[in-house]
Amino acid sequence: IEANGLHLLPGIIDDQVHFREPGLTHKETIESGSRSAVAGGITTFFEMPNTKPATITSERLNQKFDIASKTSLANYSFFLGATPDNFSEIANMKDNCGLKIFMGSSTGDLLVDSDVALDEIFKQCNKVIAIHSEDEDILNLRKKFIKKGDVSSHPFWRNEECAMSSTRRVVKIAERYNKKIHVLHVTTKEEVEFLSRYKGNVSFEITPQHLTISAPDCYNKLGSLSQMNPPIRDKKHQDMLWKAVKDGIVDTIGSDHAPHSLENKKKEYPQTPSGMPGVQTLVPLMLNHINNNKLTLKQFVNLVCENPTRIFGIKNKGQIKEGFDADLTIVDMNMKKVIKNEWIASKCGWTPFDGYEVKGFPLGTIVNGKAIVWDGKLIEKASGKPLRF
Repeated sequence: IEANGLHLLPGIIDDQVHFREPGLTHKETIESGSRSAVAGGITTFFEMPNTKPATITSERLNQKFDIASKTSLANYSFFLGATPDNFSEIANMKDNCGLKIFMGSSTGDLLVDSDVALDEIFKQCNKVIAIHSEDEDILNLRKKFIKKGDVSSHPFWRNEECAMSSTRRVVKIAERYNKKIHVLHVTTKEEVEFLSRYKGNVSFEITPQHLTISAPDCYNKLGSLSQMNPPIRDKKHQDMLWKAVKDGIVDTIGSDHAPHSLENKKKEYPQTPSGMPGVQTLVPLMLNHINNNKLTLKQFVNLVCENPTRIFGIKNKGQIKEGFDADLTIVDMNMKKVIKNEWIASKCGWTPFDGYEVKGFPLGTIVNGKAIVWDGKLIEKASGKPLRF
C-alpha cells in the first residue's frame, strides 16, 4: 500500500459499542456494525450486553462469539451483563472483555441498583467491571423535570448529581473489594474531579460526542438526535472533559455507538430512544480535534490503543511491534472531508455529525494483516477474530 505522507497508527480499539444482535437486528447487526467500524478506522470493538435476549449467560455470550466469527469485519469481544441474580455466570467468565453493570435504567432488563446485589457481583467478578453510572433512585425522583416534547429537558432530568452519586457509590465498592472498574461515558465536571483521585483500580471513558457538541446548542439544532444517556451537557462540563484529556486523567475514548432508526428518533420526547451511532465517526472527529490542538496524536493513540489494551489485558494489540497482531489504522491528517449520512455504513443510516467538516480522516483499516478498507472502499470480507486476554 502506497502510504507516503500518511500516518500509520496501531489498530484503533472502540471499548463501547451496541451492535444489537441478536433480537434487535432491524437496528444493527454484528456485520453492519463492524462494517461501520472498519469504514471509520476501528479494528477492534467491545460490544455491550443489552440485546434481546440480554447477554447474561455463557450460552448467550457464546452465541454472539459464534455470529461474530462468521460475520465480523473487525476483531471483537463481548461483555456479559450483570443482573441481580446471575452471580454464578459472573464467577465463571473466562474469555471475554469483562462485565457490564447498568446502575441506572437506560435499557432493557439489566438494571442492578441494590447494594446487596452489587456487593455480590463485585465479590464474584474476576474481570474488569464496566459501569453505566446513573443513580436509579434519583432518576425516578427527578421524572418531574421531563418536559413533554422538549428534549432539552433531558440533562435536567438526568442531572449531574444523578451521575455523581452513582459514581461515588461504585468507586467505594470497588475500593472495598479491590476490583477494577471502568466508568463509561463520563459527562460531568464533578465526576472528573472525583475520579482523578482514584487512579489505581479505577479507569474511565469519555465519548467523542461529549467532547464535540454541547447543550443547549445540540438540542436546538439536532433535537432528539443528540439525546443519549448520560446526556450531552453544557460547556462548563465539556471544558472539564477536555481538561481530563489534556492532563491525561481520562483513560479511553469510546463511541457508545447506539443506533436507532430515524423514525423512532423523530417521535415526541420522552418517547424517543436515547443513543446515537458513533463507531464510524470516532476517528475523524478526534483527528479533527488533534488538528485543532485539543490533544496530540500521541495522546490519542494512548486513549484508543495503548490504554484499552492495558486496562483490559488484551494480548498482542495496541502497539506497532514485531510479534504483535497486524492491526493498523492509516490516517491522512491533512484530508478535509464533510461527514455525510450517505457515508454511514450502520443500518441506521444517519449521524448527528451530518454536514460537519473535519480535517484528518481514516484512509485504511488493516485487520489481522489484511487490508479491509482502503481509500473509503471495502476491499475485503470478514476477517475479525476474538480477542485474547
